[in-house]
Amino acid sequence: MEKAELIEKVNSILSEEFEVETDVMTPDANIKQTLQLDSLSIVDMVALIENEFGVKIKPAEVSGLTTFGKLYDYIAEHI
Repeated sequence: MEKAELIEKVNSILSEEFEVETDVMTPDANIKQTLQLDSLSIVDMVALIENEFGVKIKPAEVSGLTTFGKLYDYIAEHI
């Protein structure tokens, strides 16, 4: 999967689930603030990503995925 395709897919999934426009999901944007996530919503987001891309995100690694760019890179490295 090409990086641009991955980004588009991630943004589409998260936009639909958390009702946020995709244009605010820039690589430097903070995921938690942009999607207005609380701790339970973060678990939901991780589950969505894991199910859609077949990756396993370890709980210790979730805290490091602060921006969309880091999330895209993580998924790209693990699929």
